[in-house]
Amino acid sequence: MDEDLEGLSREQLLAEVKKLRTGIRDHRDSSGHELCWHHPQLWSLLPEPIDPAIAVPPWPKFLRGCVHYRESLDRQRPDAPVHDKEFGE
Repeated sequence: MDEDLEGLSREQLLAEVKKLRTGIRDHRDSSGHELCWHHPQLWSLLPEPIDPAIAVPPWPKFLRGCVHYRESLDRQRPDAPVHDKEFGE
């Protein structure tokens, strides 16, 4: 799957690593409502095309997953500051 890396020069490999690190940092540094979003810009850093056919759970199951995710943040980062803003603010 990563055969495209075989022919790259050292400089090209360094540029690729820097691009990937930037994408990972952008994702890592997401905060507030950004944590809940679909992240195709992160996936686009991969050389293979993205299959746009995603599966989305029905609303009740989706919302339970959101609640579960938020609860996991309370457990994993109880010290995180609260971002008390509505979406779009």
